[in-house]
Amino acid sequence: MLDIKITNARIVDGTGAPSRQGSVGIRDGKVVALGSVDGEATTTIDAQGHVVAPGFVDIHTHYDAQVVWDRMMTISPWHGVTTAVIGNCGFGVAPTRPADRDLIIRTLEKVEGMSVDALNAGLGDWGFESFPEYMDALEAQGTAINLGVLFGHTPLRLYVMGLDATERAATDDELSTMRGLFAEGLEAGALGFATSKAVTHTGFEGRPVPSRLATFEEILGLASVMGEQKTGLMQATIGRDLFLDEFEKIARATGRPISWTALLAGVSLAEGDHMDQLRRSADLNALGLPIYPQVTPRALMFEQQFSAPFIFEPMSIFRDVRGADHEGKKRIYADTTFRDAFRHKMDGNAKPTFIRSFEKTIIADVPGAPELSERLLRDVAAERGMAMTDLILDLSLETDLEARFRMPVANHEEDEVEPLLKDSSTVIGLSDAGAHASQLCDACLPTWLLGRWVREKGVFSVEEAVRMLTSRPAEVFGITDRGTLAEGRPADIVIFDPETVGCGPIQRVHDFPAGADRLVADAFGIDAVIVNGTLLRQSGQDMVDATGALPGKLLRNGHA
Repeated sequence: MLDIKITNARIVDGTGAPSRQGSVGIRDGKVVALGSVDGEATTTIDAQGHVVAPGFVDIHTHYDAQVVWDRMMTISPWHGVTTAVIGNCGFGVAPTRPADRDLIIRTLEKVEGMSVDALNAGLGDWGFESFPEYMDALEAQGTAINLGVLFGHTPLRLYVMGLDATERAATDDELSTMRGLFAEGLEAGALGFATSKAVTHTGFEGRPVPSRLATFEEILGLASVMGEQKTGLMQATIGRDLFLDEFEKIARATGRPISWTALLAGVSLAEGDHMDQLRRSADLNALGLPIYPQVTPRALMFEQQFSAPFIFEPMSIFRDVRGADHEGKKRIYADTTFRDAFRHKMDGNAKPTFIRSFEKTIIADVPGAPELSERLLRDVAAERGMAMTDLILDLSLETDLEARFRMPVANHEEDEVEPLLKDSSTVIGLSDAGAHASQLCDACLPTWLLGRWVREKGVFSVEEAVRMLTSRPAEVFGITDRGTLAEGRPADIVIFDPETVGCGPIQRVHDFPAGADRLVADAFGIDAVIVNGTLLRQSGQDMVDATGALPGKLLRNGHA
């Protein structure tokens, strides 16, 4: 007797091989038969005309805090994700001393766009301090989908250095302590090490996040722990002094893979444009160096308020804004000198690509002025005979900084995105699920790829796209028992209709702790999601009790 039998399936196994017709048999959490399946089952699913594939693997999420209160890790399973990786960009909640919890929460507030009230209410009394304790807590509480955890540089520095972590380099003794804690984390099952040098990553009081103060020697010293233990990969968000030259040195010194964020069309966080970066990455791959840029099939559309102007904060003219409170921001936005400088910057002194993005800004919502919703900022500014910068500041001030604006910051020209997706050196990531919760929603990345790039544009076959969402990210991140359909493997499966699969429009809901808001998007064409042999979702509905036992596994060192 089988637990689940899937019949009449178009089996796409995740390897990129041609699909084949057949059935799938599942028992005790494993795939026990593939192709021809005999016997009866407790549950039978007829997949006539639909694809049966491995569950999708999302290597770039930020559910580190959310998973504590949302064990279902919504909305990723809606879109077929059965394995997620947290701790990216060096952010996380462990190790954290009780006295430093507020510092971590205020850092997450800034870099993940989440309210302090939601974080405080959701995390409660935490229940962990060290990284191993955090791993044990995740395993004990259970999750709907499988979870791999990267060891974050930012909480590590704060744990060892306190507030000095945001101000200076580490001493030799401090680095030695950090290396010991990271080694302990690897032994507890960390998937690897994550860090960030991105200028966009600004934490509490406008301070750079702690990892940005690390020297190259510190980063190499931490990465070398993985070389010594012969396990783990490094995930890095690039910056001016942490890019391909540095990655080459780290890869050669440690022998461990590196996956960097992010290779985006139309914007550059380091030297060269996106095609220059692609060519250099491909050259490094050709030399046998495991350095993989993360790419995304979606345009990065940030919806923001000027109470937290994430997109603009890296600009030097926003230096005072970064550390100002709510009323302080309003005073700055009303100041003539600031407005003149902002207008001048966006009239021609910024990078042309950023100006083009700004010109595509949409007014998402202005309380009290519904007639402005979904209109281009430039059109309304032209009607009123004023600069776009003055209009965006005026609308913000008139609404006590409640007005929302949506701006494409990268990947909005699909012809430029296509070669990034097609290159053999890249890997799909950057859904950012769980981060910037009130500013963007790209957790729907898998269904977008299948709907837009496979069905509508015909750029990829179903087999190619499934490989890009399953075995490829699992291989890059050292997740050894997920990403393919085969007898004896864990039964992580998604069933979808290739004719209808896709993601719906972005919606704002208020379902976070303390009534905080976030953006979500529905999935279309996802028939069923199975995790470790348990039917998690079917026909758009959860099939398990979110308060009871859940089927996800903690993937220590990349496997259950």
